[in-house]
Amino acid sequence: MSPVEIGAGAIVVLVVLIVVGMPIGVSMLGVSFLGVALIRGDIVALRMIGQVANDSLREYLFAVVPLFVLMGLLVTVSGVGKDTFDVFQRLLRRITAGLGIATVFANAVFASITGISIASATVFSRVAVPEMVRHGYTRKFATGVVAGSSVLGMLIPPSLLLIVYAVLAEESVGRMFLAGVGPGILLALVFSATIVLLARLRPGFVFDVADDRAGYDDLGAGAMVRRSVPIVSLMLLVLGGLYGGFFNPTEAGAAGAFGALVVALLRRSLGGSTLWRLMVETGQITVSILFLIMAATFFSRMLALSGVPRELAELLLSGPVGPYGFILIYLVLILILGCLIDSISIMLILLPIALPVAEAARFDLIWFGVITVVAVEAGLLTPPFGLSVYTIKSAMDDPGLKVGEIFRGAAPFFLAMLAALAVLVAFPPIATWLARL
Repeated sequence: MSPVEIGAGAIVVLVVLIVVGMPIGVSMLGVSFLGVALIRGDIVALRMIGQVANDSLREYLFAVVPLFVLMGLLVTVSGVGKDTFDVFQRLLRRITAGLGIATVFANAVFASITGISIASATVFSRVAVPEMVRHGYTRKFATGVVAGSSVLGMLIPPSLLLIVYAVLAEESVGRMFLAGVGPGILLALVFSATIVLLARLRPGFVFDVADDRAGYDDLGAGAMVRRSVPIVSLMLLVLGGLYGGFFNPTEAGAAGAFGALVVALLRRSLGGSTLWRLMVETGQITVSILFLIMAATFFSRMLALSGVPRELAELLLSGPVGPYGFILIYLVLILILGCLIDSISIMLILLPIALPVAEAARFDLIWFGVITVVAVEAGLLTPPFGLSVYTIKSAMDDPGLKVGEIFRGAAPFFLAMLAALAVLVAFPPIATWLARL
């Protein structure tokens, strides 16, 4: 067999292993080792796996992963998410479907200090959904808004997916964070427009009662300022320090984690057992991500050795498909995989194949990363996997709430994401102008 045939066969075997249920990291390592062994021999494969483990995990940059994860978990338990929702609820409650829009913008602000969509889904399913239902919104719409807007957690910086992409594409983490700002704002605005249109065109989908007679908590100006201080302080500390040139990404993560710890301690929401649980959870998430990155790095080197990406680039870019045909195929493939596996796994499987093609097509890799993350995040809303949907179902702990009801509520926001994705493909500067300053 030629190296190209071995590489192509390795991709097929990897897909089969994932379909039958083998862990993705283990599948990638096994397939990559076998592919290198067939191309260059067992000794080279053994040396390469050791070199990959050393090269891919010793980077100082990887310290940013546990720091941002810990910051997100600390913010989640400190009650900052509820305060953020309360402030936006007070500001937007008189607007049509104002609580839905408040949920979107509260999620956007909360995303700027967490970087994890699942954290947003967990917090706002407990905070926003009961409040929206109390004010006459349908439970389907309320859970759909939370599921849809939770995806902002992986796009608005700091974002775990943008960090993973930066590592795989060898791009600057800081530039990737900057690139997420414009698309994140665009997505929040598209979600808000979707809510307004639904309220006007499909009121039965949004409202359960015609007249909202439930009372609101009357927050004064002082109370709003007090509730805004923690999240604004963390945003200034992390994003201000990063973009102001005071911190590199790892130092910004450390400052953010320390700031979130201070907030949690001042609010007395962090007992000894809670802190230990968060540290253990941070370790588990970090190890799983770094193991997957190591496996993806080995897979990428095996493919480069086989020549598959080069052959694929020539086939797609010189034939009738062309560069934008490749983009369409790539995004559709991401959306299909989003129905089956999680976000990081999709990126780690596809990017080693797609990045060389994108480079050959002379695409801006920062823009390519942004559209990748948006497409991957849409998978959080699609059945049967829909991780955000299942997170909301678990967090709500309501036997009467059906998963299908949440999926139906999230469907308009999935379509809104596709519309935003089309805009980003058509107008790349939305993602790149800030990153290229």
